[in-house]
Amino acid sequence: MKILKCLIVDDEPPAIRLLEKYVAKIPFLELEATTTSSIQALSIIEQSKIDLVFLDIQMPELTGLQLSKIIKGKTKIIFTTAYAQFALDSYDVNAVDYLLKPFEFERFYEAVNKVKNLNISQDPVTETPNTSSEYLFVKTDGKNNFEKIYVKDILYIEGLKNYVAIHLVESQIITNNTLKNIENLLPKSEFIKTHKSFIVSLRHIKKTDSLSVYIQDKDIPIGDTYKKELFEIIQNRKL
Repeated sequence: MKILKCLIVDDEPPAIRLLEKYVAKIPFLELEATTTSSIQALSIIEQSKIDLVFLDIQMPELTGLQLSKIIKGKTKIIFTTAYAQFALDSYDVNAVDYLLKPFEFERFYEAVNKVKNLNISQDPVTETPNTSSEYLFVKTDGKNNFEKIYVKDILYIEGLKNYVAIHLVESQIITNNTLKNIENLLPKSEFIKTHKSFIVSLRHIKKTDSLSVYIQDKDIPIGDTYKKELFEIIQNRKL
C-alpha cells in the first residue's frame, strides 16, 4: 500500500493537533511536517516530496487559496476551513475535497480515501497508442499490480474530475488518467466520442435518439460537437 506523505498547514495550533490525531489513525498517511506559516509550507513543498496538504484558507501572508494556486499540480490538496463561501473557489485549483470545520473523523477519512484512490494508479493503462490488441492492462494498486481488461467488454468510458471510469460488461474500473489518453489507446473503428466526457463502444450501443445513445441501462449524452461524426457512422451501417 502506498504511503502518502502529508503536510498540515493551519494558523491555529488546536486545529493542527486535531489533524495530527486524525492522521495518526490512518495507516496509509505519514505526517511529514506541520506549520502555521503558508510561506514555510511553500518551502517544505519545494524541498520535500509531499503527496497531500491539509490546507486552511484564512492564513496570514498567503491565503490557502493563493498558496494552492502556486503549488497547483505539485501535490494533492484538501482544504480544512471554517468558511463555506470558498468552496466553489476550491474547484479552480482541483482540490480533492473541502472540509468545513468542525468535522468528524468519519468525514476526514472519506476525504483522504479519495486521495488514496486517486493515487492507486498513476500510470493506469499501458499499451501502444491506437492499438488493435484485444486487451489492455490497467494498473490497479501497487507498483506491479495490473488488471487485464478485454476491449470487447468495454461499454463506455466516462471522464470525471480527476479520474476516468472504465465501465465494463460486468464491472467498473476507476483510474487516475485523462479521457484523451484513454481515447488514444482504443481502436478508432470500435469507439467514438459522443460528448466531452464520454467515449462509447459502437458494438454496445442498443439504440440512439437525437440527444442520447443507450448502452445497457445508461443513456449517454450526445454533444453537438460530436453529433455529425456519430450519425455519419450510423448512416453508413444502417439497414
